[in-house]
Amino acid sequence: MKKLSEYAKEHGIHYKTAHVHFKKGLIPGAYQLPTGTIVIPDSYQRPEGVKRTAVYARVSLSQNKNNLESQASRVSQFCLANGWIVNQIVKECASSLNDKRPKLMKLLLDKSINRIVVEHADRLTRFGLNYIIKLYPGEIVIINEVIEDEQDLMQDFVSLVTSFCARLYGKRRSKRKTEQLINELSK
Repeated sequence: MKKLSEYAKEHGIHYKTAHVHFKKGLIPGAYQLPTGTIVIPDSYQRPEGVKRTAVYARVSLSQNKNNLESQASRVSQFCLANGWIVNQIVKECASSLNDKRPKLMKLLLDKSINRIVVEHADRLTRFGLNYIIKLYPGEIVIINEVIEDEQDLMQDFVSLVTSFCARLYGKRRSKRKTEQLINELSK
């Protein structure tokens, strides 16, 4: 047994929409207790074939927030063109090399979402995409997927150089900040 609010959250709809569904008899087996609480039986299953879709958009720097909005919009339009209802849009500002992205982790662990749509593979991750695809129980749709081997090799090369540069510049920045801190403390 679950309450109507839990049903609404599971299905990615507002509580009032779920209440309308209940009033119209669209939730089989649902009933109202004398206290007013609407209860849905555990036996209720979402109709087969109905997928809950999430859009994931990511940019590396917070300065690219405008690009983040347009990226999310493009992916949402792709979903609508395919007849998919977008239940959730997740936007994140973080490096694709950063493996501690809380919004992506929450999305991947969300059992109510069974389709994640991204514009490019590198929006999801630079390395280990095949692991994510294999381990994710739902479907991951990459809109602009690299098809040719030459493009794939070039993309791997760019990812490798990007990773190397990020580490190199990160270390330099760290070293500079340490030197500045030492200079400040020695004054």
